[in-house]
Amino acid sequence: MKKEFAVIGLGRFGSSIVKELQKLNVNVLAIDKDEAVINEYKDLVTEAVIGNTMDENVLKSVGITNFDHVIVAIGESIQGSILTTLILKDLGCEKVTVKAQNDYHGRVLEKIGADAVIHPERDIGRLLAHRLVSTHTLDILEISDNHSIVEFKAVEAFTNRTLDELDFRNKFGVSVLAIKRHEHIIVSPDSHTPILEDDILILIASDEISHTLK
Repeated sequence: MKKEFAVIGLGRFGSSIVKELQKLNVNVLAIDKDEAVINEYKDLVTEAVIGNTMDENVLKSVGITNFDHVIVAIGESIQGSILTTLILKDLGCEKVTVKAQNDYHGRVLEKIGADAVIHPERDIGRLLAHRLVSTHTLDILEISDNHSIVEFKAVEAFTNRTLDELDFRNKFGVSVLAIKRHEHIIVSPDSHTPILEDDILILIASDEISHTLK
């Protein structure tokens, strides 16, 4: 059964996430308050909805709690991002990842229950480039002015360890979107997923990393 993702906010970041998720052959619901934007993406996603997600009824009407993972990519409104996240967690959404505009915004998101917070503006710099990616980089895809998806082959030090043990988010400030394992793709792997030899990890990373590696 295909996993189901909801992406709220179709700016540069959100729309890029939508495109990448579609390539991974999962069901995607896109929500944005701008009708013109929804019309642009309605043929790309499984379902596209016009709506203001600060309204709880909008989220209930699309059955938001049925989705495996909700990504809040609202860019222009910190208030909208915070209120949307709060409603999602109050409704009982299992996994909510939110884009933060700054460290303060990120701290608030964590306090109200966001399961993962992405900081496109925060410098995670050369630490990951030298310790994690290095010559193992296979591909880099820019998805915004400050953010990239990095695909690389797992190094030996990662093998037979779980994502929980490796703790990429806290140690390196990145999130694991998926794991390519031969012909199989593990989308949104849980914390108990082990990394095996020859696995290819797909991360969201600071754009400074991609600039270092190019």
